[in-house]
Amino acid sequence: MDGTAVRVLKPTTFMNRSGAALASLRADPAFEPARDLLVLVDDFAIPLGTFRLRLTGSSGGHNGLRSIEGALQSRAFARLRIGVGPLPPGSGDWSDYVLALFTGAEMATLTDTLPALIETATGWLKETAP
Repeated sequence: MDGTAVRVLKPTTFMNRSGAALASLRADPAFEPARDLLVLVDDFAIPLGTFRLRLTGSSGGHNGLRSIEGALQSRAFARLRIGVGPLPPGSGDWSDYVLALFTGAEMATLTDTLPALIETATGWLKETAP
């Protein structure tokens, strides 16, 4: 992007094993998670149509982030939490909820959010690129 090499990794494991996807990055001695890694995750604790960028922090109970923290042995990496919540009343299992297809209205909300989400991610890249 704009002359900066970007690598996109999509884990093929269950979410709670997302850290395994970082093996190729961790093997690179030049890899610096605080500078080189932006993790995008869904988060049902954040309202649909909103998102939050943090440059460091805890997993906040998110199993995918916990797995990445464990793989890196660090919390010093950027994370972009994308809201898919809240969990509807009466929903007994959050995993069924986050794995379900979006309704038409939910998809429209997410589509409306995409420009700001893309701007945030590209802004992070421009700020951290060497």
